[in-house]
This record gives sequence, structure tokens and C-alpha cells, in this order.
Amino acid sequence: MKINIGISDKNRQAVALELNKLLADEHVLYNKTRNYHWSVEGPSFMEFHKLYEAQYTDLAETIDQIAERIRTIGHFAEGRLKEIIQLATLDEPEAPVDQKSQIANLSSDHETLIQRLRKMITQFDEEFKDAGSADFVTGLLKQHEKMAWMLRSYTR
Repeated sequence: MKINIGISDKNRQAVALELNKLLADEHVLYNKTRNYHWSVEGPSFMEFHKLYEAQYTDLAETIDQIAERIRTIGHFAEGRLKEIIQLATLDEPEAPVDQKSQIANLSSDHETLIQRLRKMITQFDEEFKDAGSADFVTGLLKQHEKMAWMLRSYTR
């Protein structure tokens, strides 16, 4: 059945591609946060262990929401590791790092995503005429802003 939701096939495909790129980076950030949860050491171990768990739990929900948004507009979400690695722009450190570096690394990743999400909001609304996806991405922006704020608070 043809999808008729008021957005051209070309624009839906473009939005799906951008959302799949975002999905890949969310997977990388989730995995990095989870790895930090497993490898954190130091005097504030339990505090960071719990913080990372709360954040990777939120990121898991975000991943699911993005995948469902992609399906909502008639495309498939990329969940294969091969595709995630190809599409992702965020990277992972080679080895476990100290708490301060973990916080700086995660903060930087959230800020990178925040900047991308701001661009996506305008692009989805103005260029691709998809107000629903623009609104959806606005919600993700707020989530990442909050996570980045919480991480930055540990550096003050």
C-alpha cells in the first residue's frame, strides 16, 4: 500500500536517511555509556555507575523511538552492526579511561548530537516539509541537552 501522509517519497527517504545516521550515533553513545558504566573506577564509583546506568537506559529508549519514527514514515531502521559502523560519526576510545575523561568524552558526544539535532529540526521542517519529524527531533534535542547538563555538572 502506498504511503500518503503529505510528505513526498523523496523527502521521506531523506528524513529516514538522516534519522538512520542519528540512530547509528545513538547506538555508539549508548554502547560507550554502557562500557563506562562497566569500567568506571575511583572514589565516586557508585555515583558514576548509577549516572551512567540512568543515561544508557534513557538512550536505549531513544534508540527505540528513533527506529519507530523511521518505520512511521515508511522506511526501515538500520540495526545491523555493519550499517551502524558505516553510518556513525561518533567514535569510541580504544581503552577504558579515567572518570574525568569519561565525562568529557560523553559531554562532547552529547554536544555534537545537540548541534546536529538543531540543524535537523530546521532541515526536516523547511527543506523536507516534515513537521512531525522536526517535532520528534526537538524532543530528542531536549533529552540530550539535559544529559549534557548533568554530565557537565560533574566538572564544576
